Amino acid sequence: MKRQIFDDRRWGMQVLKGEQRIVELRTLKAIAETLNSSNDLYSMLHDVLRELLQITGMETGWVFLIDEHGHYQLAADYRLPEALCISEKKPMCEGDCWCLDRYNDGRLQSAANIIECKRLEDAIEENRGDTRGITHHATVPLRAGDEKFGLLNVASPNKMHFADGELALLEAVAYQIGTAIKRIELTRKEKDHALITERNRLARDLHDSVNQLLFSLALTARGTKEMVEDETVKEMLDYIQELSQEALSEMRSLIWQLRPQGLENGISCALINYGKVLGLSVDVEVEGVINLPCHIEEAVWRIGQEGLNNCSKHAGTSKAKVVLKVKNRCISLQMSDQGNGFDYDPANSLLSLGLSTMKERAEMLNGTFLLTSQKGKGTTIDVVIPL
Repeated sequence: MKRQIFDDRRWGMQVLKGEQRIVELRTLKAIAETLNSSNDLYSMLHDVLRELLQITGMETGWVFLIDEHGHYQLAADYRLPEALCISEKKPMCEGDCWCLDRYNDGRLQSAANIIECKRLEDAIEENRGDTRGITHHATVPLRAGDEKFGLLNVASPNKMHFADGELALLEAVAYQIGTAIKRIELTRKEKDHALITERNRLARDLHDSVNQLLFSLALTARGTKEMVEDETVKEMLDYIQELSQEALSEMRSLIWQLRPQGLENGISCALINYGKVLGLSVDVEVEGVINLPCHIEEAVWRIGQEGLNNCSKHAGTSKAKVVLKVKNRCISLQMSDQGNGFDYDPANSLLSLGLSTMKERAEMLNGTFLLTSQKGKGTTIDVVIPL
């Protein structure tokens, strides 16, 4: 009889384990399908978080993305308690907490129970609102191989402990998410590389075809002028030659914008060489050395290009000064000339298309754009972009 009871219990435990395993496999399958259906990082994180919570029966969750310097952002959340949503989720976007501290100092290597959530504890102490009885959460690092991307946190009301099986499932899901983040990163880099390749191809084609045709047109007009006597025809040929030279100059400038030769040697060299294309003498000063991320380097380069274009077209001077500084985790670009200048009121004046583009490039990277100018006293542009 005792043997029968023991066998029945063992059989029951096996059935429960089998059912639990089926639930785990279904969860991983659903998560994998969600991860593979999107190439947008933030929508993917939101969708997979929602799917995970609905399948596992958890109440709430959130994802922090963390860079190599320990700076974090709230990348996704689902059904956060009211106390964490005040002031556009300010409690989730500022300050430190225990899971972030453990992640940054290397103590958090796998799924773990967090004793208490500091953000929720602060919300309770300061009576910020309803926490729905949530005080603890499980936290799991998001990783792919040796690379770490952030944290996945999940919680439920009155749940103070997560079983080993629950943590193992969360860890498996976290690995899937980390792999998906890596895939999206690689896809983005591949697209950027394809864009650069296409730019280079277009620049090469313009140089080999249109550029050469314009050069030939200028030479033909000049040669034909020597062969005719009619002054009216000569004037028309002079005009054709001037137009072709101007078009040739514009084409060279366009080619430079598509494929900035010299950027591989640094922004300063690229700006000096681009100034030569425009007929400008560019004095460049550099303070500080840093290996800039590609997207910031290109933004600074494009802003510098537009600034030199404006100087060449409107300033009435052949000299410009550029100062590049790296300080306090920011890069600053100052461009100035002692040319014509213009009356500029930042409160009332509308920026030209070129200036608007410069401003937009800076602000897209959380930077600032400041222009000061006065008739007869030149123009100065200051751009600061955080690193």
